[in-house]
Amino acid sequence: MNRRVVGALLLLLVGVAGILGAYFMLPRFRDTRMRSTSDAGGIKGKISIALDNWIGYFVLRSPEMKKELRRNGWSLVVEDDNADYGRRMQRLKEGSIDFAVATVDSYILNAAGLGFPGTIITVIDESKGGDAIVARSEKVNGLDALKGKKDLRIAFTPNSPSHHLAKAASYHFNATELLPPPGGNRIETKGSKDALQKLLAGDADVAVLWEPDVSRALSNPGVVKIIGTEDTEKLIVDILVVNRTFSKKNPELVKLFLASYFKSLKQYQEDPDLLRKQVVEETGLSDKVVEPMLKGVKWVNLTQNCEQWFGIAPPGGYAEDGLVNTIESTVKILVSSGDFSSNPIPDNDPYRLMYSAYLKDLQAGGITGFTKTAPGAAPFGSPEHQAFPPLTDAQWNNLKPVGTLKVDPVIFRHGAADLDLLGKEVIDRAVDLLRHYPKFRVVVEGHTATRGDPEENRRLSQERAEAVVRYLKVTHNIDPNRLKAVGLGGTRPLPQESGESLRAWQYRLPRVELVLVREEY
Repeated sequence: MNRRVVGALLLLLVGVAGILGAYFMLPRFRDTRMRSTSDAGGIKGKISIALDNWIGYFVLRSPEMKKELRRNGWSLVVEDDNADYGRRMQRLKEGSIDFAVATVDSYILNAAGLGFPGTIITVIDESKGGDAIVARSEKVNGLDALKGKKDLRIAFTPNSPSHHLAKAASYHFNATELLPPPGGNRIETKGSKDALQKLLAGDADVAVLWEPDVSRALSNPGVVKIIGTEDTEKLIVDILVVNRTFSKKNPELVKLFLASYFKSLKQYQEDPDLLRKQVVEETGLSDKVVEPMLKGVKWVNLTQNCEQWFGIAPPGGYAEDGLVNTIESTVKILVSSGDFSSNPIPDNDPYRLMYSAYLKDLQAGGITGFTKTAPGAAPFGSPEHQAFPPLTDAQWNNLKPVGTLKVDPVIFRHGAADLDLLGKEVIDRAVDLLRHYPKFRVVVEGHTATRGDPEENRRLSQERAEAVVRYLKVTHNIDPNRLKAVGLGGTRPLPQESGESLRAWQYRLPRVELVLVREEY
């Protein structure tokens, strides 16, 4: 073969390679150009979560959640898998999704065979009427009416939270008809919506549903509720699970995701009209239907997660391991229902499924956007330079007390509200204590003795509290938005000690106290 032919073939190969390269690279080039010339250019990446249409998951898929993440440079991809919990857990293991939501029972049931590929990082909500067993009233109208009726057609989504309600009711009330064996009377559906359609079409006599389909079902004449989770306690608990590998590689991103969620939840709890409006828009249901639907969900905020579910106590406080108890009781129901022959959790240790470090960090450091460091601030831990957004009086009243700082009494001259040298020294020592708690706001409470005119006492105590606030702001440069002066007069006297004279007790009552408070997320 001569050189001319070889050269022509090489040119042809180069041309083909160029065409193929352009074919495959052109879409990427167009995508890059589109991003660089639009607001999408600031997006760092995507975060994916798999869920279904359960109303308790609304905050996670809500406009507020998406906006919060986008403000931090991340795009949220929400995938509705119609409650295919088995596939959801498989995808979590594969790493094709970063987060998944589930109930405690559905997670244990579907993740046990996969080695529990995710870890529980927060409790989302507890179903309080959000799951229910409903029926056609001409067929059955109560749990006892179920018994002995072997021909009832039961529609449910296998291994779903509502299925767990049926298992619990069957076990606790001996209503075995709720769990018919595979066959004609057992109608397995792909999601709550499918089960509802079977019921309304007359193909099923009983349906096990979750919201919003419970409300849709009950809006139809002739459909009655047999039992709902509003009658239960810690039975169906929704959790957020993160892929273990993703969590290990991206701890700050996981924490950002949680912080965004709790901020969004707080926004909806403070503005229930916004929540109702957006749920109406998403579901297409009326306000009349949405209202009881929202009441069927008991959302769990950051503070409740820490203190009621994950055993994370505030300073000097007490906390409960509610999630551990729920996991253990759920395993008992699953074993009794024949789903497992024995406890499927490694070493029978529920803590293997939980990871509380993110909640601890958020509790200690505050939610991003609530407390932020001012430009040119001193190192973390210095209270002088911590900037706090302003609050309304109503928001101040909703703050949760953490504790009263242990400081010596701030002394004022009789009937006066001017700080003397000794009083200022007491406040200086109090600021040293505040350095250890830079994320808490401070309510400065003024108190007087119980004698005298109540209104005059309140006025004097208010002036004294304001004097302390001024000193903290001017001398120690503490953000004014962090402080609130409250005069209580003699309405909250200290308890009189055993053997203490009335005169000595009255002498102890005039005081100014610094109460640390926090915002709940």
